[in-house]
Amino acid sequence: MKPTVRAVLKTAIEATLAILSIAPLAAQAPKANLPESLRLYVLDCGHLHGRNPARPDMAVACYLIAHPKGTLMWDTGVIPDEMFTPGVTTPTVGSGSATKPLREQLRAAGYDPKDITYLALSHYHFDHVANANMFASSTWLVRKAERDKMLDGTSDSRNNALDHISLLKNSKFKIIESEEYDVFGDGSVILKSTPGHTPGHLVLFINLKKSQPVVLAGDLYHYRDELGSPTPPATDEDGAQTLKSRQQVAEFLKQHHAELWIEHELAVFEQQRKAPQFYE
Repeated sequence: MKPTVRAVLKTAIEATLAILSIAPLAAQAPKANLPESLRLYVLDCGHLHGRNPARPDMAVACYLIAHPKGTLMWDTGVIPDEMFTPGVTTPTVGSGSATKPLREQLRAAGYDPKDITYLALSHYHFDHVANANMFASSTWLVRKAERDKMLDGTSDSRNNALDHISLLKNSKFKIIESEEYDVFGDGSVILKSTPGHTPGHLVLFINLKKSQPVVLAGDLYHYRDELGSPTPPATDEDGAQTLKSRQQVAEFLKQHHAELWIEHELAVFEQQRKAPQFYE
């Protein structure tokens, strides 16, 4: 074989091997860059106005949990992103309003809805589900009682909430049967059953390492002054069960030295760092 031919073949073989060595890496690459350690992002999903004369505004928070094994979206806001149309900077529906689309905040943190591994909703009320359809490609983690009521059309019709969860009917899902569900299998992110406000209400524990561990309360509480109250909210579906759930969470907080984040508490929400900043 002539040297020139041999050189050409050698170059071609090396190029082919280089392509083959790169291809598997590309195929195995995650949808988004997952962190080396647990992160919690706080997202501004709007406000509720005038629902309580003593507290004219309530925060509406959403949260992104990024774990080395995947991502979890917790609650999805009160205003659907599609309402942010040209010229509309603060869309309003009923008592809810928002100034920042959820998708933009996720992208600022380095993620897209299609990158989200799991969706979990504290419960089905309109101010927690407005962008649920955005995560229909994720695996929905849910209690059976909550899913059944959401999909039979009797959960919450306010502010077109039923339309905002319509795509979940055909999404992948996992029914949570245990009282506590370890999302990533290492004790760092745990869904805890807390029925009462709704039949399948959940709270979420995030075991942060550089910050104090937290429990995201959903609507187990709406205001800090409800802590220790012997009277559940009149709007809860099973007030007696709410009080039991609150007691269980109080014990859980002590056991894990965790802080309770009341999602609607405006004063606390305003002090929290927002995405793309994060807690870890």
